[in-house]
Amino acid sequence: MAKAAKKAKKVKKVKKAEKTKRAVSRKTAKEAGRKAAPKKAPKAGRKAAPKKGAKKAKKAVRLVKPSHPPQPSNLITEDGRYPIDLTGPQSHVLVMEPGVGSLSIGPAALGRKADLHVEPDQPINWAAFDCFATPMGSPWPRWLDYTGADTGFFFWARASEIEIMYWTPILSEDSTVDAGSSRIRCLNIHLDHRCRHLHLVLPEEKLSLCVEGDLARFEAAGHVPRSVKLAPATGRTASGGCYLLPDMGILHQVTSLSLRNAPMAQPVSLECLSRFSNLKSLDLYGSFIDLDQLAGLPGLESLGLRFMPDLDGLPDLSTLPKLDYLIAFNVEETAGKRLRRQVRARASQRPSTGQGDPEKDRKTGYFSVSQLRKAEWWAAEFGRPFSAWPKRSARVANEAYDAALKALAGASSIAEAQAAFTRFIMRFNKLKGIETPEREDLGDAVCQLSQTDDARRLGVTEEMAQDWFDQVRDY
Repeated sequence: MAKAAKKAKKVKKVKKAEKTKRAVSRKTAKEAGRKAAPKKAPKAGRKAAPKKGAKKAKKAVRLVKPSHPPQPSNLITEDGRYPIDLTGPQSHVLVMEPGVGSLSIGPAALGRKADLHVEPDQPINWAAFDCFATPMGSPWPRWLDYTGADTGFFFWARASEIEIMYWTPILSEDSTVDAGSSRIRCLNIHLDHRCRHLHLVLPEEKLSLCVEGDLARFEAAGHVPRSVKLAPATGRTASGGCYLLPDMGILHQVTSLSLRNAPMAQPVSLECLSRFSNLKSLDLYGSFIDLDQLAGLPGLESLGLRFMPDLDGLPDLSTLPKLDYLIAFNVEETAGKRLRRQVRARASQRPSTGQGDPEKDRKTGYFSVSQLRKAEWWAAEFGRPFSAWPKRSARVANEAYDAALKALAGASSIAEAQAAFTRFIMRFNKLKGIETPEREDLGDAVCQLSQTDDARRLGVTEEMAQDWFDQVRDY
């Protein structure tokens, strides 16, 4: 009993000391004009008076908050080299660099274009990236580029969101892929001869979908995307007639569509627009025909016309009563001037804000027609296939092309024409850096030369020119 009483007395003494300490603290804070230590809550029905300096103290609390949210201890956010179990135990070394949120995975044939080399048919353990994150705590990588057959990233993306996904599928047989629960904001798919037919079930979460290449190899089901961009693989010249868009299934229900083509390539027919009855926004880039089909989209609110060398058939703006946003940039001159007059007439009825902010202008109305181009400009900028070459090689190619044109202009027989083509083709046998892309560009240049008035006058056909090209070249 004596021991218990002694212990109770000691506890009482400690409590008294703490009470005294709090009282002194409140008194000191009050004298200094700062907020005192918190007291007991006021009784019910009585409103506590605000203390002077309370707002200032609240701001001070905000200042000491950490700049980044706390991360689980097992997440890796630091730069460095990390062995990962991508295709087997520690099969690859992942290098994380400052400020880099992207990752490329593909076969060894891609060389330095791929950060991690994985052959197309190798299964991938996508969960190997679960332990990596950005400094802000977002899943890493944010942008992923993959060339191969493993579709497991769609399942992995159910838990780990991907901002932008670039996929070049290499599928040896027709495949159905379920991406129904994937969390991918923007999905880009490139289709070529290495992919059979791909049937993709699109996710419920709205995404931006881009499909480029051989569109006939693609079919979509599931949910309608937020927006769709289609970039078909067209002929490199306009000599082969127009390109007809294949049946795109559920994608016909989109409200926002972008069609992209090269400015001087085989034109894409816009007869396909009759299937996109819900369109509110349409962006066109490059070479198109049948522009009169735009008149069949009375619900269109936004229209973009960019780098279009031919606007033949473009309907009057009066056929698009709901159109509230128009951008025509780098378009052919004659039709561009007519479109500009229509814009001015429409602006007098409903003035544009002219703010130049796309998001704001789409709501308030904006019309712009600029950079009208003559035929010579299109030929100089896009007519020759050497624009992507290194400057020195492009200069050599253009000089050889000019010499071929001059020789054809002075030729009087098919034999002289063949000699002009031969000199042009042989000029590149000793030029360094002629790989597959450059060889294809030179083939296009030979094709263009065969379509000039002088070549046709001499009886040169595209088939003859291509035969000469294959016989003479060493690249």
